[in-house]
Amino acid sequence: MQELRIAENPLLKSTFAFSLQIIDNCGQLQALKYYPLANQLFKSGTSIGANAIEAQNAESKADFIHKMKIAAKEADEAQYWLRLCKYSERFPDCTALLNQLDEITRILGKILTTSKQNKNRSTDQ
Repeated sequence: MQELRIAENPLLKSTFAFSLQIIDNCGQLQALKYYPLANQLFKSGTSIGANAIEAQNAESKADFIHKMKIAAKEADEAQYWLRLCKYSERFPDCTALLNQLDEITRILGKILTTSKQNKNRSTDQ
């Protein structure tokens, strides 16, 4: 059932694919013995999708928004680690990951904007 939910939801589909790419990239970092960076990137990069999945079962609109905000914060952190990799000559190329993350960040931003507007409309009535 969860696989069906992921396939039907563009954010969940994107974050799942991104997480798989993060796992591969972190494996490369670990092979180069950059364990602390690999661990930080692994945690933040895979947490985006985990929080988006968790938001699907939110108890309220406020809870949904909160979980999506956490996903957005994790995306910001992952972007930081990926930028470090990008600008260091020693790390594997992560341009594709940064591009994927850009798309995910845009989706999260749109979801948060729309959700906040809808929440405000429902409280105004």
